Formats: sequence, C-alpha cells, structure tokens
Amino acid sequence: MTDFANLQDILGVTFRDLSLLEQALVHRSYLNENPDFPLSSNERLEFLGDSLLGFVIAEKLYVEFPELSEGEMTKLRAALVRMETLARLASSLGLGDYLYLGRGEEASGGRARRSILARALEAVMGAVLVDQGFANAREFVLKLYHGEIGRALGDREMVAGDHKSRLQELIQAQHQVTPVYRTIKEEGPDHAKEFTVEVIVNGSVISVGRGKSKRIAEMEAARSALEGLLLGQ
Repeated sequence: MTDFANLQDILGVTFRDLSLLEQALVHRSYLNENPDFPLSSNERLEFLGDSLLGFVIAEKLYVEFPELSEGEMTKLRAALVRMETLARLASSLGLGDYLYLGRGEEASGGRARRSILARALEAVMGAVLVDQGFANAREFVLKLYHGEIGRALGDREMVAGDHKSRLQELIQAQHQVTPVYRTIKEEGPDHAKEFTVEVIVNGSVISVGRGKSKRIAEMEAARSALEGLLLGQ
C-alpha cells in the first residue's frame, strides 16, 4: 500500500482503515488497466461525500446566518459545492499527486483535471465519514471550507452593498437628492435583535427592510426599493 502518511497530515485526519483513503483516490481508468487491483473505484465514496458536503454546508448557512433567505442559501450552497470550488480545494491539498489513474488518463493531464479532482475530494469526504463518523467528518468539511464560506459570504455582501450604491445613483439621477435610511424599530433580546429600517426620499418612505443588524436591514430596504422602482419603469 502506498504511504499516505503525508496526505493524512495535510488532511488532518488519521484513518483507522487506511484502505478507505486509498480507495477514495482510485479512478475507474486505473481499474480498467489493473483489473486485479484489490479496491474498487472511488465512485461510491464520492456519492457519499457529495451528500455529506451538501448537508454540512446547508446546516452551516442555516444555523449561523439567520439573515439569509432560502434563495440566498441555495445560491451560496451551489457556489460552494460546485466542481470549480472542489477542484481548487483538492489542488490546494495536493490531491492530484496521490491519484490512481490509468496511463491514458494520466498522459492527458488527469491529475490536474477539475472533474477528477473534485470527485476525488468528495470521495475523501465520504471516506472520512465512513472511517471517523459524522461528527468528525462534519468538522473536516467545515475546516476545509472555512475560507471558502467566508469568501462566498463576502461576495454576497458586495452584491448586497451594491444595492445601496445603485439605489443612490438612481435616486440622484431622478430627484437630485440622496436617499436617507432611518431605523424605526429595534426588537428582541441582545443576542437575537431584529431591526426595521425605512428608506426616505424627499420626505416620503419608499421602502422598508428588516434584518438582524442595521446594515442588513438597510441592504434589504435598498433592494426592495430598487425592485419597486425598476418594476415601475
């Protein structure tokens, strides 16, 4: 069996059954050329890892970001579990160096192919789940995805922040004034407050937004105002 000690250090996981990690790295092309190899391909582990990843990311978004709507969570999860994200993470782990590939697949650049890397990483997640149990597998996924979740949420904040900028540009072009945001309500205990914010133009309320912070409420108010103004055009 190949020595996977270095890869285990990189992953931060010590496998009880090292054959699971090895199986996670077996591409079907290798078995086509080595039919007597004792392990099957990584496809079943990939299936398991894909399901684990989707659940762990969905739970993370639901529990820790209560201001996100169902639609926002769906878009963020899709961005986080897509092939490009998985392949980038797999490359950062050096996973391609450990893959079992057929000669033809390797010659055509299979060790750097995004689809192969993405599926291998999902298979590794599945292997961790089988070997270590759900709690440890969940921790593994969250640790691996810590930076990606922050990046995806940062992109969302940039988009949300653009709602305010776009609204200001539109109002200034139409009315030559700047929209004013006014907090009209603050409800709930300190750990679970909800704020209600109005957008005011020329003394009139054009929209209302709610959120877990004033900033989020302002973003929602701006988004709602934009939708109303653009639909009315």
